[in-house]
Order: sequence, then structure tokens, then C-alpha cells
Amino acid sequence: MTQRGAVERYLKKYKTLDSEVLVDLENIVQSENLNKEQEKKYRDILKKQYKDLTYDILEEEYDDEFSYVKVKITVYDYYKANYDSALYLENNRSEFYDDDGNYDVNKYIDFRLNNLSNTTNRIDYTIVLTVAKENNNYVVVEPSESDLKKIHGIYNYELE
Repeated sequence: MTQRGAVERYLKKYKTLDSEVLVDLENIVQSENLNKEQEKKYRDILKKQYKDLTYDILEEEYDDEFSYVKVKITVYDYYKANYDSALYLENNRSEFYDDDGNYDVNKYIDFRLNNLSNTTNRIDYTIVLTVAKENNNYVVVEPSESDLKKIHGIYNYELE
């Protein structure tokens, strides 16, 4: 297997919802404060992101220890959907009140999850994955936090 092949294998794990990816997905879901129904919907949203991820390997660079594979990925723009949801909440908070006039976080979470679920906007990112040789096999080194956020579609590109 080549360095390029290691990157393709890594990204295909997302597209095929490999068991390793599903464990990570479950950790992401559990890190949110969601009820059971919301957890299921969020799982489905993340699975859609992974299955629909597309990629194109742009270039490869090598040094004595590592290989660096530059990849253009295309994912759903969940960052914008989350941002738009928060902006809507800010301007329309009373829509998320319960019958007693108190803010109901679950109403907002349902609204945000619906926005994520209905997102069709896609965005391109360029990531650089590092590949190392371990036991005569090429493997992708754990990506940076920002590259993982790009894969998930939640990277805050407004900070660039």
C-alpha cells in the first residue's frame, strides 16, 4: 500500500461508516447534551455527512520520516447551519419558550438539528494528512483538530 492508498483507505472509512468511525461518531454524539430522540437524529446527520463526503487527492510530499498528502474534501456546511440557527435564536428567542414563558433548550436543539438535517449547502476544504510507516504499513497519523472539524463540516472558516 502506498501513502496515497493509506489516505484513501482512511477517508473511505468515513464513507463506509467503518466501525472505528462509528465509535468516534458515538463519542461526538455523547458529548452533546441531547435526549434519546435528538441523539438518533444527530447520529443520522453525522452519518449523512460521512457517507456524502467527497475527496480529491491534490499532491503528495515526502521527507525522511513522513508523507504529507494534500486533499480537497467537500462536505455539508454544518458550520453555517449552526451559525444561522444561533443567529435565529438570538433574534427570535421567544419562539423557544415553553408554556410557562421559560426558555426551552430542547426546542432550540430540535430547531438546530432540523437545520443541520436540511442543509444542502456544501463547502470545500483543503486538508493535509500526515502518513507514517508502521510495521511496514502506511497509516494516517491522527489528524489535527481543525482537519477533523473540516471533515465534520463544523470548522469555523470565518476565523481565517
